[in-house]
Amino acid sequence: MGPGKRGLLTAALTVICAVTVLSAPGTAFATPGPSRTPTATPTPTATPAPGKDLEEVRAKLDKLYHDAAVATDAYNAAEEKAEKQSAEIVALAKKIVEGRRKLEKLKDQAGAAARDQYRTGGLSDTARFLLGDDPGRFLDGAGRVLQGQRAAKNLMTDKARTQQELQQYADDASARWKELEANRKAKDAAKKKIEKQIDAAEKLQSRLEKKEKERLAELERQAAAQAQTAWLDTGVLKDVHGKASAQGEKAVKYATRQLGKPYVWGAEGPDSFDCSGLTSQAWAAAGHPVPRTSQEQWKQLKRVDVKDMRPGDLVIYFDDASHVGMYIGDGAIIHAPRPGRTVTIAGAGSMPILGVVRPDA
Repeated sequence: MGPGKRGLLTAALTVICAVTVLSAPGTAFATPGPSRTPTATPTPTATPAPGKDLEEVRAKLDKLYHDAAVATDAYNAAEEKAEKQSAEIVALAKKIVEGRRKLEKLKDQAGAAARDQYRTGGLSDTARFLLGDDPGRFLDGAGRVLQGQRAAKNLMTDKARTQQELQQYADDASARWKELEANRKAKDAAKKKIEKQIDAAEKLQSRLEKKEKERLAELERQAAAQAQTAWLDTGVLKDVHGKASAQGEKAVKYATRQLGKPYVWGAEGPDSFDCSGLTSQAWAAAGHPVPRTSQEQWKQLKRVDVKDMRPGDLVIYFDDASHVGMYIGDGAIIHAPRPGRTVTIAGAGSMPILGVVRPDA
């Protein structure tokens, strides 16, 4: 590698290291010392191998895109919660409107009873009954009095209960609004982190020359192939003979039709996808909705051994469950890899597997 190329790589690594350090939590920075007169740069004692520089770039890119994937999961989770909370607020608003109408009706009924009492000289049905001088109407009147008493009591009870319900609905709506605002802030924070990580990765790659980019892509392919080979060499597929369920076949067909579509963080089709957007939409198309994020898919869906997996199952990757792909058989998955890539087929063992989950268990 010539001095010009090495200079570009060094500059790129400097930029990405700065971004990585700045984004790390709890990083402390020393107070800058006084400026010094620059001295001659010493001649390096050893020249690093070209491949080593690109391997460092590849490692930095992997970390940036991984961090972006984690932030994307946080964004998607906040988005999903916000949608749910918005729906709950709408439902509560409808209950409040209905409750107010009911309360107004009860107030009208109570007002009518009060006006009737005024017209009768302020005497209640009970008083007028007891003061009556017609013994023959006693039994008939007794029933009407009891009915009137029950109706008045029920009216007041309904009114009090409706007022309590309205207050509860209002309190619930207020709580949902606070949660919604908190999730909006979480979503905005995740969005900023995603954009920061992706921007840093794109800047790093933009500083590479064409041949370096080609070599970097080759290193990525080699790393994936080596990981897949190592995974297959364990004999893991020897006992994997599972046949897809009817819903699993539908999910795989849906995912297959998305091949070539671009990865876009937060997207769930129809023109672009992120990793969990692809898997969640595939299973929704199969008539079996699953959680939106890879982390929730890992938490909520039934886990199965790798030896028992079948097409349609979801393979979860990395210790933090930040990536997911759909197993399609023969040791392969369909997944939406990362920004700048498209939905593609890859080796199921080309990334560190956390586990396998089955949506339609």
